[in-house]
Amino acid sequence: GRLEAVTQQMGYHPQYLESFLKTQHYLLHMDGPLPFDCRHYIAIMAAARHQCRYLVNLHVLQFLRAGGDPQWLRGLDFIPPKLRNLNEINKILAHRPWLITKDHIEKLLKISEWSWSLAELVHAVVLLAHCHALASFVFGCGCEQDEGPGGRGLLKPLSPGNQCFCEATAANSCSQELLRINRKRSLDSCMELDSLRERMQRIHVETESREETRLLQQEREEGEGQGAEVGVQDGTEHRSDPSAGLSPPADAVGEAAGATNLACYMQDPDFGYQDFARRDEDQTQVFRVQDYSWEDHGFSLVNRLYSDIGHLLDEKFRMVDGLQSSAMAKRQGCEPSVFKRGIWNYIHCMFGIRYDDYDYAEVNQLLERMLKVYIKTVTCYPEKTKSEMFDRFWKQFKHSEKVHVNLLILEARMQAELLYALQAITQYMI
Repeated sequence: GRLEAVTQQMGYHPQYLESFLKTQHYLLHMDGPLPFDCRHYIAIMAAARHQCRYLVNLHVLQFLRAGGDPQWLRGLDFIPPKLRNLNEINKILAHRPWLITKDHIEKLLKISEWSWSLAELVHAVVLLAHCHALASFVFGCGCEQDEGPGGRGLLKPLSPGNQCFCEATAANSCSQELLRINRKRSLDSCMELDSLRERMQRIHVETESREETRLLQQEREEGEGQGAEVGVQDGTEHRSDPSAGLSPPADAVGEAAGATNLACYMQDPDFGYQDFARRDEDQTQVFRVQDYSWEDHGFSLVNRLYSDIGHLLDEKFRMVDGLQSSAMAKRQGCEPSVFKRGIWNYIHCMFGIRYDDYDYAEVNQLLERMLKVYIKTVTCYPEKTKSEMFDRFWKQFKHSEKVHVNLLILEARMQAELLYALQAITQYMI
């Protein structure tokens, strides 16, 4: 199943995997400010920014299981304004988090019919950062390839045991309490999942039938010299008139269509990463960790507004820092802690975050050019990561060591997004 691709990779580091699973389960399935269907839709929005079908398809199924409105899967134009208003902060956090300001926060929190509460917004921000960073891991380790040729795999029904990351990894040191909760969820929802499976199969058949009808109609029109203009870009078909008699009706067909057409989940698709060093002079200045850090500021704020999530995130950050990498560092001729800090600080540097007590000349000494190219690609534009990059780059590293680097990317990127967002929230509160 699709979930196994991620858990198998993280399984090289079982202690980290357990920490990751606890955090993800808490974010998506435990008590919190946001409704469960909204959590999965926010995850869909976040994953779509990086064209990550693996995560989008997963959360489409979870969204339906949580009782989400199938109409929402037709795109942002069909969701409540409150959720749609999150699009701007999603876009900025995913690509240029240094642009987040207290004005963005104020706009979401202002008194109106569609305003967010502080607790809801913190939950949403953590979800966005989590899914952006997880998309980097998915592409970095090649998990996206499981979606089939060109990443265009159709939604496949999952077995009850594969509906949650936690349920798919009973043998991977997940805590007994967590497993008990998820086994109960699996048993309670077996009938629901059987119904969902039949529903998705029906959607698949109906979608294929509609596609066949569309192709026949297109061929007929082209034969008459009146065919609709069709362009192909990046392997995705774009019609000049996307609603040319083919708008899905208000039924379940939209569910399948929504999962394969990622463009409907985002606006301004051309907005992407831009080198922080090339920013305009009037934009945000360098973010100094000495002025606002996770340990001294971010942790307490997020924990106060979204109970216990700060502890789970902090455990995850510490867990990835504590992973053994002696062989990896030895080949680079340095101590493990020095090598890991070089990777972490290089990732933060790409997002404009600086440590006054670090000599950045070390980065060029510690990280060979091809490794830096890999790290930057996976961190800043993961959708451009080619599958062969994982296999061919830095061949001297073991597979588990490559996974370790991808875990560092995941956590460093997530913390960077959180620092900018939480600092903006702090400034708003002040």
